[in-house]
Amino acid sequence: MRCWFTLLLFFAVASASSGTAAEQRPRARDVGVVIGTMSPGPHNAITDVAGVGIGHATLVEGTRLHTGVTAIVPHAGNMFRQRVPAAIVVGNGFGKLAGITQVQELGEIETPILLTGTLSTWKVADAAVDWLLRQPGMENVRSINPVVGETNDGYLSDIRARPLTPALVEQALTRLSYGDVQEGDVGAGAGTVAFGWKGGIGTSSRHLAESDGGYTVGVLVQSNFGGQLTIAGVPVWKSLPDPAEYARSLKVPPPSTGDGSIMMVVATDAPLDAANLQRLARRALVGLARTGSVMSNGSGDYVIAFSTAKENLRDPDVSVQPARSVAGEAMTPLFEATAEATEEAIVNSLFRAHTVHGNRGTAAALPLKPVLDALRRAGALSPAKPRGK
Repeated sequence: MRCWFTLLLFFAVASASSGTAAEQRPRARDVGVVIGTMSPGPHNAITDVAGVGIGHATLVEGTRLHTGVTAIVPHAGNMFRQRVPAAIVVGNGFGKLAGITQVQELGEIETPILLTGTLSTWKVADAAVDWLLRQPGMENVRSINPVVGETNDGYLSDIRARPLTPALVEQALTRLSYGDVQEGDVGAGAGTVAFGWKGGIGTSSRHLAESDGGYTVGVLVQSNFGGQLTIAGVPVWKSLPDPAEYARSLKVPPPSTGDGSIMMVVATDAPLDAANLQRLARRALVGLARTGSVMSNGSGDYVIAFSTAKENLRDPDVSVQPARSVAGEAMTPLFEATAEATEEAIVNSLFRAHTVHGNRGTAAALPLKPVLDALRRAGALSPAKPRGK
C-alpha cells in the first residue's frame, strides 16, 4: 500500500511539472464515465445552448497567485437592451453574490454573469460596470446590475492581494468561446479546491428528445467545496488516498475537504419564465448532492439559471413583457437534464484540473486511476465514446 501511494504521489507531482502530461487530463466521457441516461450536445458544454459564450482570464504568478475571472454571456447582443429571464436559488448562503436581489425581484439578468475569487467580487463588478457603460447604446444608462459570483481561492492564491485588474475582466468578457470550453484550473477555477483535490471550472450539457421539446440545457460550475466524492453513484472516495495525508507527505498544510463553495450556472433555450427557471435551478442542487456534497456550514452554494429563448428576451422600454413558458408537466425532462449536466460538470472540473502548488500549500489533481478502477469494479464504466456522445 505504501509503495502504491508513493507511486501515486510521484505521478501527481510529475504531472504538475510536465506540459505533455498536463495536456492529457481527460474529460469524464473521454475515459468512459457516463453520467445519467440523456445525451449531451455536440460540445457537451454550456455553449451547446445557442448563443451562450464563455470567456476566461487566468492570473498565475509563481506559487503566490492562482486566480482569475470567468464570464458567461447569454447572447451576443446588448444584454441591457435584450435581458434574459432568470432566477437565482441559494442552497447555502455563505457567500457573496453581487446583484442577487434585483434578479430575484425582477426575474431577469441584464449583464453577463461573472465568476471570480471571494475578495475580488467587488473589483470585478466595478470593472464590469465600467466596461459595460462604455459599450454602444449605453450612453444614457444610470443604473446597472452586474451579477458576480465567487468561491474562495485563498488556499492556492494570495486572496488578500486582490490582484485582478479591469484588463483581465475585459479579457474574460471579450475573448469568448461559443464551442469548446476550457475546464479545470482556468479562469475563476484557477485556485479552487474540491473534495480536497484540485477543483475548477467544469461544464456539461443535455439535449432533450424531440418528443420532450428538443431543448438543450447546459451547466457550468466553479467547484470549490467538500464532501465524499461520489461519481455515477459509486463512492469513489473509499478508493482514494486521504487528501490530508497526501498534503502531509508534501509537508504542506492540507486543503479543506469540508467548507467551501460552488457556483452553478444553468442555461437553456427552453422558453421559461422566472418561476420555472427557479424550479429548474433547484435541480442543479440535486446534481450537486449526487457528487457527495452536503452543503456544509461554510459553503456558499448558488445556482443562477437563465433562458435564451428569443421570444422571451425582455426590452426595458416595452411596457408589456413576454412570459411564455413550458407547461408544468413538460418540465420534468428539463429537471432531469439539469441534474445530470450539473453532476457531470462537477466531475469534469475535477478530471480536467492539474496539480497546483499555491500560496499556502498544494492541491493535487484527482488521481484518475483509482477512480476509474473503482468505477470499473462497480460496473459503472462504459467504453470510451467519441466526444459529445
